[in-house]
Amino acid sequence: MTTLRAVLGLIIAIPFLLLGSLSAMEPPAGFSLLLHGSDLAGWRGAETVDPRPFNELPAIERAGLIAGWTATLTQKGASGKAHWRIEKGELVNDGAGGSAATEIEFGDFDLRAEYRLAAGASSRLYLRAVPALQLEADPAPGKTDASVGDGFWAGDPGVRAVPLAVVGGNAGEWRRLRIVLLGSRTSVWLDDRLVVDHAILANPFELKPPSTPLRPILPRGPLQWRGHGGEMRWRNLCIRPIGGDEAGQLLAARGAAGFKKIFNGRDLAGWAGDVDGAEVNDGAIVWRPAKRGTLYWNETLANFQVRVAFKLPPGGNNGLAIRYPGKGNAAFDGMAEVQVLDDNYEKVRGKIDPRQAHGSAAEMVAAARGYQRPIGEWNFEEVTVEGSRLKVELNGTVILDTDLANIGPANYNRGLAHPGKDRTEGFFGFAGHNDPVAFKDIFIRPF
Repeated sequence: MTTLRAVLGLIIAIPFLLLGSLSAMEPPAGFSLLLHGSDLAGWRGAETVDPRPFNELPAIERAGLIAGWTATLTQKGASGKAHWRIEKGELVNDGAGGSAATEIEFGDFDLRAEYRLAAGASSRLYLRAVPALQLEADPAPGKTDASVGDGFWAGDPGVRAVPLAVVGGNAGEWRRLRIVLLGSRTSVWLDDRLVVDHAILANPFELKPPSTPLRPILPRGPLQWRGHGGEMRWRNLCIRPIGGDEAGQLLAARGAAGFKKIFNGRDLAGWAGDVDGAEVNDGAIVWRPAKRGTLYWNETLANFQVRVAFKLPPGGNNGLAIRYPGKGNAAFDGMAEVQVLDDNYEKVRGKIDPRQAHGSAAEMVAAARGYQRPIGEWNFEEVTVEGSRLKVELNGTVILDTDLANIGPANYNRGLAHPGKDRTEGFFGFAGHNDPVAFKDIFIRPF
């Protein structure tokens, strides 16, 4: 694992080193420029709005709003020049005129750029239409260029999260910036210095008490810039989309210390239960068609984290058995079954209750949907079980974070009893439901 981390770190570092001082307009290999020519081609206007309800508006209404916002970009400010313009390949804003956003929407990516702020100016970056980073030319005391201010996922007990990281700079100087976004996991470098390290980007439109279910940031969205208080300039803006396989490797390399591999990739040694329900194929555990049952790692666990890669067929259905007692139904006799289900299951097989969707504590608590890779690609998932709490992170996004101690019969789908919900220990395994779902890279960390 140490070697893997070193290799992945080199893969990440090489393009940044090749970028050098960013004085040339030729992007590194694999990167594309976001600025083209002498106009704002590929850019549109934007405002700070919750992207979920905005995306649900009728197309003609969305287009009308965007047209109005875009018109503000080229309006003339006090200088007689447009609020937003391109000068010598640089994106320039006078500190007014609304936000400028990319027409393209991005998922996981590696963004590189260089920026310059006039005295008193600031710039706010939105990642997937969510406020994420505040750049200050004259940071407040205590918020230096190595500070993240209040940071990600900070706040008092009554607030879920603070969305912005604050990064200070020196007025009038060009600064180099790099942002890597994997799901909602965010890393930021300023002049090669890591200032935000793999933090979860909060959704400011979901700042609610911790007892309220959280909807994470969307899996795709535009990049968006806004200026305040004076001129800002950006140059050599370039981006490289990160594919699912690479993203999975990068996520798996983070925080890997203490995890033990529990599947050798060759056979089911160490596994018990319905061992005839699955087979080992090309280094993965693949559930046999038309087979049901629970296959489990034969070691009792209390508090633990599990990491697993999974791949689904269309309409595929399986589950992660949590604190399974070794017999009975994993969803009811164990603490929970964390659903493993095609996000497009309803298009293939029919309607389901939200508490049956992928990542849900089956029949009890619904997870956020829409964060899976396309069918046929591997997904990376981490599940944390601590006391009565259950957290599911899929491809870098937390889709479930719940305390089952607060869940009772009134929450159960169809009124089905869950006698095992309050179990404090048991086995980890897979709950098969007749479909050839595949699992590999299975790691456990008891704590």
